[in-house]
Amino acid sequence: MRPLFAIFLLALACCAPAARGAAPAATVQFAGYTWRVRAGSGGPGPNTWDASNVWVDGSGALHLKIAHANGAWTCAELETTERFGFGTYQFQLDGAIDKLDPNVVLGLFTYPPDDVGPDTTNEIDIEFARWGAPANPNGNYTVWPAELGRRNSSHTFELALNGTYTTQRFHWSHDAIVFQSLHGHTDTDANEFARWDFRPSTFAQDIPQRPVPLHLNLWLFGGHAPTDGKEVEIVVSALRYTPPGQVFVPLAAG
Repeated sequence: MRPLFAIFLLALACCAPAARGAAPAATVQFAGYTWRVRAGSGGPGPNTWDASNVWVDGSGALHLKIAHANGAWTCAELETTERFGFGTYQFQLDGAIDKLDPNVVLGLFTYPPDDVGPDTTNEIDIEFARWGAPANPNGNYTVWPAELGRRNSSHTFELALNGTYTTQRFHWSHDAIVFQSLHGHTDTDANEFARWDFRPSTFAQDIPQRPVPLHLNLWLFGGHAPTDGKEVEIVVSALRYTPPGQVFVPLAAG
């Protein structure tokens, strides 16, 4: 892990992605699941979260937006009401994730409720962000350990796309997590441009072992406005979760 990037990740981890115990502003149906949409203020950032920045269109695709109105910036976050454990998670995105402003963060991740563990534990992240510094790599895979007090592990990479379609995926088992990023929308391993196989010898302590909700968010690092002053929108065209032992097939959209 790069030292500077480690500082950014530590700052990020100190802010839970949702105010624990806060009442959800709304729910949406996406990929066959019910999602709570966040509203209010708080970390990460801190930011202001607006439920109107999350919606599902007529084709079943999920939209996340960072919006600007009346002099204020608002962000987007949602989480599943259901918990998920080991298995394969796949996200098909439509968005220029390689060209995000240095202050913009896109997160695809698991996160623990209080009964599973505190912040900085039991989290698996795919994030696209430069953490406020244009020279930082923009691709980030991170695993936060099952036990509090142990160090997180991460892999960073630079990505540059020819278009806006990508597939992001991680396979989570009890002793390993394999991350993949691929060009286009695909169910295969073709056109892979990033990969990380995380297989620690101390897997029981360093790999989350318990089911947790799935989160998606689009937010501003440090709560700072985009340096280019532009709103941001990312589309999650499809999301698929396949439990262990099942054939990898798409869930129903919408």
